[in-house]
Amino acid sequence: MNQCIIIHYNEIALKSGNRKFFENFLTRNIGKFLQRDFPQIEFKTERLFGRIMISSSKIIDAATQKKITNSLMNVFGIANFSFAWKLSRDLKEIEKNIWKIIQTNKLAGKIKTFRISARRSDKNIPLTSEQINQRIGGYLFSKLEKKIPKIKVCLKNPNLNCFVEITEKYSFIYFEKIKGASGMPQGVSGKALALLSGGIDSPVAAYYAIKRGVKIDFIHFHSMPFVSPASVEKVKQLAKIIGKFQLNSKIFMIPFGEIQKEILLNVPEKLRVIFYRRLMFQIAESLAKKEKYLALYTGESVAQVASQTLENINATNESVQITILRPLIGFDKEEIITKAQEIDTFETSILPHQDCCTRFIPKHPETRANLFQIKDIEKNLSVSKYIISALKEMEIIKIK
Repeated sequence: MNQCIIIHYNEIALKSGNRKFFENFLTRNIGKFLQRDFPQIEFKTERLFGRIMISSSKIIDAATQKKITNSLMNVFGIANFSFAWKLSRDLKEIEKNIWKIIQTNKLAGKIKTFRISARRSDKNIPLTSEQINQRIGGYLFSKLEKKIPKIKVCLKNPNLNCFVEITEKYSFIYFEKIKGASGMPQGVSGKALALLSGGIDSPVAAYYAIKRGVKIDFIHFHSMPFVSPASVEKVKQLAKIIGKFQLNSKIFMIPFGEIQKEILLNVPEKLRVIFYRRLMFQIAESLAKKEKYLALYTGESVAQVASQTLENINATNESVQITILRPLIGFDKEEIITKAQEIDTFETSILPHQDCCTRFIPKHPETRANLFQIKDIEKNLSVSKYIISALKEMEIIKIK
């Protein structure tokens, strides 16, 4: 027997003509995640029918298994995975090795009920999955009843569920399925820019983008040196936390303080936030065109704050042609906070900081923007000049 890890996926299995494309992406991503997190171990990935097998150059002990579990749980595209034993497809060998594993790991004393859950992807095997269950189950029962006289087969919630998979090349034995992140493999859906503010919402929006296979880089607008550098450090930390769900990313740091001064001088107070966001979108769109990003992602949710009424969202949308995606558009704040806590961004997001949108914020911002008024005021602003200046002074920070 050899140790291995068996990866299962769900949504990818529904792809028909291009399923192999998605499987290859997932296989590659798994290998890169493990290489990043465990450079001292050599892993080999092999794509089998309906699953991916990972083998390693070293014996995986319990402590390493726990670390690998934490790593694989962040890889989108994985429905579940298991630490397994690989052996031949011979049923007699499978029976003997299941019993050997139970004895070696001293599981017999903990078992009161058990079941066999067999699957065969090779339909040329003469026995059905149910017949395999009965055969292996009968063998194991005969061994266990000598040690545990009251041992029972239980199909629902047994103490021990022994999974047996028989494929075209190998068979696998394992006792636990660990839930994965599901979603789609990172990179299959192209790349996009996520506006990262430092608040609670935008990291969660980026997470949902990555979950759908989008490669995300970040763009952050800051008002340094007019505010503390704490906001920039906070955004770096948030990008690093989100980075555990994807491979290398970067943050485009855009200086926005001088642009805000221009808006302060030329825009009515109640419309400032709308113009902040229009300029942010226009700068982000210009960067996206240059770097070939396909869309922008934001953490906006309808009616959550004044700038996120439908009228104001429409007023900001109109400023650009690039697609703007808002994964949280129908979420309430409690739902967003729950997800932020789940992905470990919440505690960082609530750290105090000054972001550019809170600088010079009006006491009574406009909630029902008039697009004709917005466009008329914008004629007096040097929008192209602001965009060129912002991108010229931009800083790029790599996140690994």
